[in-house]
Amino acid sequence: MLRLFKKIIKTGIVTEKCKVPKDDELEELGIQIKNHIDKRFSGSIAIRQVDAGSCNGCELEIQALNNPYYDIERFGIHFVASPRHADVLLVTGPVSRHMQAALLRTYEATPNPKWVVAAGDCAACGGEFGVSYASCGAVSNVIPVDMVIAGCPPTPLALMKGLLGLINP
Repeated sequence: MLRLFKKIIKTGIVTEKCKVPKDDELEELGIQIKNHIDKRFSGSIAIRQVDAGSCNGCELEIQALNNPYYDIERFGIHFVASPRHADVLLVTGPVSRHMQAALLRTYEATPNPKWVVAAGDCAACGGEFGVSYASCGAVSNVIPVDMVIAGCPPTPLALMKGLLGLINP
C-alpha cells in the first residue's frame, strides 16, 4: 500500500486543466430565463421529465442540461423526482400504450397550474410510430400540451429556448 502512495506522490497530477468554453448565446439565454423565473416564479421552476416510450435520444439531451457546460440549475430550473413538486411536465417520445395510464396519473398528480411540454418530434406527432396497436402517438392524444419543442432530438439550446418561450409572458 505504501508503495502505491509513493508512486502517486511521485507521479503527481497528470491531467490537463479544463478550459471552460464561453458560449455567449447560452449565457444570454440563461440570463433571460433567470430574469423571467425570478419575476414570475420566486426564483425557481421545477420540471418533472417523463419518458413515455422514446428511444432515449431526447433524454440524453435533457440530461445534458444538467452537465457543467449548460448547468441549467444556475438559472433557476430544477429537475424533480416527483410530479407533486413539479410546475412543468417535460414528456418525450410517442406515448406507448403501456405508458398511457402512467402518464395520465403523473399529469393528475401534478398540481395546478401546470404546463406540459412535448419535447422531440416523436412527442409532437408520434414520429415514425404514429398511432398503432402499441402506440397512442403524440402526447397531445393523451394529455393537453402547452408547448412543443421540435427536433430529433432537440439540442440543449433548443430545449432552453423552448422553456424560455413557455415562461415568457
